[in-house]
Amino acid sequence: MISGMQRHITFRDGQQVCPLGQGTYQMGRRRNEEIKALRRGVDLGLTLIDTAEMYGTEDLVGEAVRDCREQAFIVSKVLPSNASYEGTKRACERSLRRLGTDYIDLYLLHWIGRYPFAETVRALVELQQEGKIRQWGMSNLDVADMEQILSLPHGKDCAANQVLYNLKDWGIEYDLIPWSEKQKIPVMAYTPLGEGRLRNHKTLTEIACRHDATPTQIMLAWVMRTQNIIAIPKASSIAHVEENARSLDISLTEEDLRDIDRAFPAPTHKIHLAGW
Repeated sequence: MISGMQRHITFRDGQQVCPLGQGTYQMGRRRNEEIKALRRGVDLGLTLIDTAEMYGTEDLVGEAVRDCREQAFIVSKVLPSNASYEGTKRACERSLRRLGTDYIDLYLLHWIGRYPFAETVRALVELQQEGKIRQWGMSNLDVADMEQILSLPHGKDCAANQVLYNLKDWGIEYDLIPWSEKQKIPVMAYTPLGEGRLRNHKTLTEIACRHDATPTQIMLAWVMRTQNIIAIPKASSIAHVEENARSLDISLTEEDLRDIDRAFPAPTHKIHLAGW
């Protein structure tokens, strides 16, 4: 067990998860190795596993957690093209079958589509009341859209918003993160490592040396430096999972954060939400 695991993000219903989870986008090529990696992550306390009907990894996730379902916190998503009232319910049933489980811990609308939010949210609320999902939330929504969600009946039950967030894509710091903190809605950061493009960055390498760490661990520690953000990096091998997990024990210093700010200037104005 990693010593940093006492850190938790708390959802509206009191459910707590580690601020470091496991992503599964573009996994499935090395199935056996990936299943072992996900299981190792759960053993280390990285119990949140993110998937989606679009990813084609729900069956992989289901197999990985078959013997530890009660420990795992499964996140899945409905495609916008399926997010009508009836379509959302049917999509959830399909996801449950692929996952081999009776419930999904957190079920999200993947991004904005043609169906009204009210229609999708009504289905999500009913799925929650039926016990098929424990909580529901959104993905790839900016502040104005999230405010619209909260204005709907039961909208204040929205449990999370999953968005793109890393050192190169951190426009959400200007307004979405402060707004989410005020509303007590956790932010889930996908692609927190920027698809690996920054691993050789000079500043990150220097900071990593100070902590006897890797640039990957520094990037994850930076994403998780506040109390309301969950990072969900993909890790398709046990070695990567273990490397990621060690980021939980890194506390970035003021000097580290100043150096990062100089290398990756914070947004000074509203930036259109990146992602899907």
